[in-house]
Amino acid sequence: MKASAPKNVNTIKIPDRIGKYPIINEVGHGSTGTVFMSHDPYYGRDVAIKVYNIEAGGDDERARVARKMFLSEAHMVGMLHHPNILPIYDAGEENGHCYIVTEHVHGARTLSAYCRPDNLLRLDDVVELMFKCAKALHYAHSRGVIHRDIKPSNIMLTTDSDVRIIDFGIALVADSEISRIEGIAGSPSYMSPEQVQSLDLSNRSDLYSLGAVMYELLTGVRPFRAGNLAKLLHQIVYATPVPIHTLRADVPEEIENVVAVAMQKDPARRYQSGLDFAAELTRVHQTLRQQNARIDRQEQFTLLRRLKFFHEFSHAEIHEVLRASHWQEYAAGEQIVKEGEMDDRFYIIVAGNCAMERHGERIGLLSSGECFGETSYVQGAKRTATILAADVVTVLKVSSTLLEQVSASCQLRFNRVFLRSLISRLQSTELRG
Repeated sequence: MKASAPKNVNTIKIPDRIGKYPIINEVGHGSTGTVFMSHDPYYGRDVAIKVYNIEAGGDDERARVARKMFLSEAHMVGMLHHPNILPIYDAGEENGHCYIVTEHVHGARTLSAYCRPDNLLRLDDVVELMFKCAKALHYAHSRGVIHRDIKPSNIMLTTDSDVRIIDFGIALVADSEISRIEGIAGSPSYMSPEQVQSLDLSNRSDLYSLGAVMYELLTGVRPFRAGNLAKLLHQIVYATPVPIHTLRADVPEEIENVVAVAMQKDPARRYQSGLDFAAELTRVHQTLRQQNARIDRQEQFTLLRRLKFFHEFSHAEIHEVLRASHWQEYAAGEQIVKEGEMDDRFYIIVAGNCAMERHGERIGLLSSGECFGETSYVQGAKRTATILAADVVTVLKVSSTLLEQVSASCQLRFNRVFLRSLISRLQSTELRG
């Protein structure tokens, strides 16, 4: 009589507890095991318990691999402590089931959710997340651990936009035979050329995989796609991915170059470490921010150049005023200055209209190109009127303190135009009166 195959752990009834951990519910399962949510009564924290499917339905080879994956992750207990690596708190065996206990991150999603063309993250967010992952991998590599399965589903994004690298089940640990799993291990689409060829791996294999993840986060498609595994592996070893900018036009060349370096076929031509990868991401991020700041400043200059207030200013003088000022937008009805308050700033309306009120009654309307803030000329003076945005308003707020530091010619021109505008407004008010 043929013995019946052991039950698969994925089909068994949810246990009341595993070890010292009471089970709350099942939160996921896969080919290698089931994940339960629990609460650690000793430390007062929620935890996730991954129970490995060691029995694997009678498949001895699958059972052997599953056990090695368990031992590999169990070996990590107390070994890796990094804010962007999911911590492993405990490991054990009970009733023939092997399990590991990790942090349970409420509300977290894996990066797989953001690998669709219709749900891509902002470029800044991608750069920041990859920076954190590169730093976390550098930490693991410096402790002799190569992950070997970096992919979007193994990177969690928390509700506060932080990341956790998870699943070190097939990691290689220096000087350890526990983690060695023969044959191709990992997810083919993200594996490095040397990994698909079963060659010796270094830390740069993980960096290649991180580059492949970054490619997909930027474009919504994987760098290599094929109808079968053999063709896919051939592409990874010999083909070049479709250029990122042809799939997403707003990706700057600097970011595309970062991915290209990370995904070099030759490991020696990639970033030497996760720290190098992270440093390059930082440099690119800073460069792009500076470029964007210059673009914003140029747009601001163009708007000011068109205003009547700045018609007499030279280009250099407008830039001086910009450096001494702050650009701010107000929604309709929002208060810009309040009657009776002290304020040492000058205000120039760049776009929109402002209402002037005194003692709660409207006394006038100011439009783009006009200015207010005359009390800045008198130390300790209080505002004589409240200024409200009548519609969406953009205002240039010029600091009187910073204005004192611009060139004498710029100060003279600013004061002359500002006072002339005030006198013109007073004369118009008298004529209406």
